[in-house]
Amino acid sequence: MSKVIADITMSLDGFVTARDPDAEHGLGVGGEVLHRWVFEGNAGDQRILDAAVQTGAVIMGRNLFDIVDGPDGWNDEMGYGAEVAAKPPVFVVTHHAPDRVRLVDQMHIVTDGLASALRQARAAAGDKPVVIMGGGATINAALSAGVVDELVLHVAPVVLGSGTPLFGDGLAVSLELVASASTPFAQHLTYRVLPA
Repeated sequence: MSKVIADITMSLDGFVTARDPDAEHGLGVGGEVLHRWVFEGNAGDQRILDAAVQTGAVIMGRNLFDIVDGPDGWNDEMGYGAEVAAKPPVFVVTHHAPDRVRLVDQMHIVTDGLASALRQARAAAGDKPVVIMGGGATINAALSAGVVDELVLHVAPVVLGSGTPLFGDGLAVSLELVASASTPFAQHLTYRVLPA
């Protein structure tokens, strides 16, 4: 069965966006600093990014979908792994299907919950990993449901003070650090999620 990896960038104070994320400010107002490791990073950051996108399928939540499928979002040359790997299918967890999907060849709308999205993503992924790329609520729900095998955090050296938190109230998860790398723009931490 495919390994399930939750992979996300966050601030030192645990936010995955700055305040007021929307279609124009996907990472919130001033939140672009979170992804400096992606766009300005060194060879170490690039190796981590290249390895992360070697995946069989991706799961994301509706808020993130609205940004990446929006007019200023992903296109044919960009998206999860578009530059270094074949674009994997993306399964979008939402309560209500959007009126339209711009990236119809890549996006698969799932309205019957995270468990269904995970089943579909595993079937599509074959022996490659399934990556839950966000947002924060979707990763939090997956951790709460006990379906994540690894949690990969790219911790940016910034304190945002507010925004979208990764970890919600009541979430209790035990982790074991299995890999780490330090670059100027992030601490890249890979944890195995321990059984409850």
